[in-house]
Order: sequence, then C-alpha cells, then structure tokens
Amino acid sequence: MTYSLQSCLQEFAHVNFSTHERWCNATYDMVLCWPPTPAGESAHQACPALKGVDPTKQVYKRCDASGRWMGKSPGDFSLPQGWTNYTVCFTRAIQEIIKELYKESEEDAQTKLNIALGTRIMEIVGLSLSLASLCVSLAIFFYFRSLKNNRTRIHRNLFVAMVIQVLIRLVLYIDQAVIRGHIVVHDPNPPNTSRQGIDNTPVLCEASYVLLEYARTAMFMWMFIEGLYLHNKITVTVFQHKFYYSVYHAVGWGVPVLMTAAWATVTALHYGSSRCWWGYNFTSYFWILEGPRFSVISLNMIFLLNIIRVLVTKLRQSNSSEALQVRKAVKAAIVLLPLLGITNVLNMMVAPLGRSAAEFGLWSYATHFLTSFQGFFIALLYCFLNGEVRTAVRKYVDNYLLHRSAGVRRGSGLSSVFLTTVTDLPRDTHGRSTHLCSCLRGSTSPTHGPYL
Repeated sequence: MTYSLQSCLQEFAHVNFSTHERWCNATYDMVLCWPPTPAGESAHQACPALKGVDPTKQVYKRCDASGRWMGKSPGDFSLPQGWTNYTVCFTRAIQEIIKELYKESEEDAQTKLNIALGTRIMEIVGLSLSLASLCVSLAIFFYFRSLKNNRTRIHRNLFVAMVIQVLIRLVLYIDQAVIRGHIVVHDPNPPNTSRQGIDNTPVLCEASYVLLEYARTAMFMWMFIEGLYLHNKITVTVFQHKFYYSVYHAVGWGVPVLMTAAWATVTALHYGSSRCWWGYNFTSYFWILEGPRFSVISLNMIFLLNIIRVLVTKLRQSNSSEALQVRKAVKAAIVLLPLLGITNVLNMMVAPLGRSAAEFGLWSYATHFLTSFQGFFIALLYCFLNGEVRTAVRKYVDNYLLHRSAGVRRGSGLSSVFLTTVTDLPRDTHGRSTHLCSCLRGSTSPTHGPYL
C-alpha cells in the first residue's frame, strides 16, 4: 500500500487513547506508516521489502516520555516524525558497503557519492556512443558480401552480445534516473502516487538484471572465442583450415544460458522476497558468473602474450630494427586489449570505498570509462579503421556517385558520351580495362590494412 501522512492518520483513527496519558501520534516517515505509540515505549515493524533490505528483520521507532517521536540523538525533536534506524534493515553486504563508505567522515562519503553520480553520467554518454557505433558496424558487416568471412562471423556475434548488454544497461540507468529522481525525500506529506518503472516493478526488475548478466556473460564468451580463433590462426599450424562455428555458437550463446540460470536460481533463493536483488554483485553467489569471466580474461591474456611472442619472433626473422619490433608489438597489444576483454580487469576489482576520495575517484572514472566506451573502441578498431571495411564502403560510395552521375548525364542527353568514355578507359599492360572505381580514386591498387 502506498501511504501519505493523511492516509496513515486515517488508518489508526480508531485507536483508543484513553489507556495511556500520553501518546506519540501515528506518523509516516516516507517509508513506513507507524501506529500511535504510548509515551516511553517503542514501536516495532518488519523491515520494508526494498532493494538491499532484509524484510525478515525488525525496525523500531522510539516514543519519548514527553509523547514525541525521538530524533537521532537524545533531546532531538526537530522532525515531527522522528528518526527511524533503518540501518539494521540492510543486508550484511550493504551494511559492509555503508561502513566502508563512511569510514573516514560524512563529508568524504558525500564526495564519493558525488563521484559516483558523475561516473554514471559519463557511463550514459559512453554507452550511447558505443550503442550507435556497434549498430553501424553490424549494419556494415551484414550488408557487404565481401566482408562475410570467418572473422566477421565471430565479430558479428560479439557485437550483438555487446549491443544487448549496452541497450539493457542504458534502459536501466535511464529508468533509475527517472524513477529515483521523482522521489521527494524531504516532503512531509508526499503525493499518494509515484512513477512506475522497471526499478520499482517486481519480477520485471529481476528479469532485467538476469538478461543483463546473460548478455554480459555471452559477451565474455565471444571475447574468449575471438582470442582462441586469433591465437590458433597465428600460432597453430595444424588444422587451420577448419572453422568450428557450431561449437563456437554453442559456447558463445549456450554456455551463458546454463551459467546465468544457475546464478539466478541461487540468487533468487538467497534474496527471497527482497525487491530487485539490490547489491547482488557484492554477494559470494555472483562468483558463479564472475569466476568464469575472470578465467576468460586470464586465458585471453595468455593468448595475447603468446601472440606477441610469435609476432616478435617473426619480426626478428625479417631483420627489422629493434625499435620497429617494439612498436609493432605494443601496437598489437593495444589493439587487442578491448577485443579480448582485458580492459575489464579493473571492473572486477573491489571498489576502494574505504580509501580516500581521490583514490576512489581515480578507480571509478578509469574503470567505467573503459567499460562504457569499450563498444566504441572495438567498433572503431575492427570496423571503421579496418582496411577491408574501408575499401568495401569506398567502393559502394564510388559506385553510388557513379550511377548518380550517369543518371544526371543520361537525363541531359549525354548518355552516349558517358558510355563511350567508359569503353575507352585506359588499359593495363595485359590489355585489361582498368577498374573504373580505381581510376576515379586515382589508384589501381587499394590498400588493405591489417584485419584482426
């Protein structure tokens, strides 16, 4: 039931006040409706079924001997509804977080909360940019036939998993901003209605986080497949011609179903009726998902080191300078870091809430910058800056401009001149006509950059 101060008073209007001389009136403290309580006694209720709260615990409010609800400190009667110690309601994990957050001082804790708010704004910007970049990349990969190969088949699946994860995260963040931003904490008589969204809708909220964790797990699995495929392509000389796409597909999309189902079942039993599993990532059960993800990053790190080793060995055999060897090795490592998910290592570290605000801010901004802009960096490196992709798009644009130009000329009666020009194009040394698009670009050999 949604309460207001007026509805709370009406609910206990039938109470017989003649049994005691003094009473604390019924009141609403923005969370629970408290019944009239005799002076010098305490009122007890079950904790509310909110996120991060254990509803099996009891919360209390003390009525002073003067017949007024007591504040946080003795003699404090500044608030008519008094003070309710909801700290006891939080789960153990949330209590540890609050303890770490307020370890230094209340001002330090507020600074960290402001940092978290700034980080969330940066996340929304990064996720929006990543979503747009990944969607454009998928459109390119699906549209151009010349780009449909084994590498891009893996890329497409990784990009789809990332799009699902980014989209769900964006929806949840925006929903939280709308729902929580609507709550007026200091209003003693709030309206009887509140906005309904994912954040405060049972089942839908939990289902959203289950789908989010599934997409995130699938993303890590496809990052592992990227690393495995690239490692085998570069370092393994046996069975290179085989492409186990059905196995990759089962690992990338099927294994995360089993992992997420196991985690969701255990977490649901652990939280019971507690709303939306708030703080689930701080429980030990979250390692059902986080453990395999960390293993994927560890394996991809091994793949990366071995790839760099092979690369340096081949560069030495080509008698290239030492500076060139180092430069190419470093470049390969930087390019592969986001694709293999190694940039997610910081995100798996425990937030340094007990440290100074500066240390917490450095960790928070660095971690969330890498994770929120990860999709943009991957799309940039493996689509927009890729030689094959740029060549395919350039040919498409050239052909489009050519046909458009041909249509204009044909409409002006110059079609015969245009056809003559096409048939009289210069020929190469073998007597073959030079490609028209190459002539228009001023180049007969388009450059193909490295494609990983």
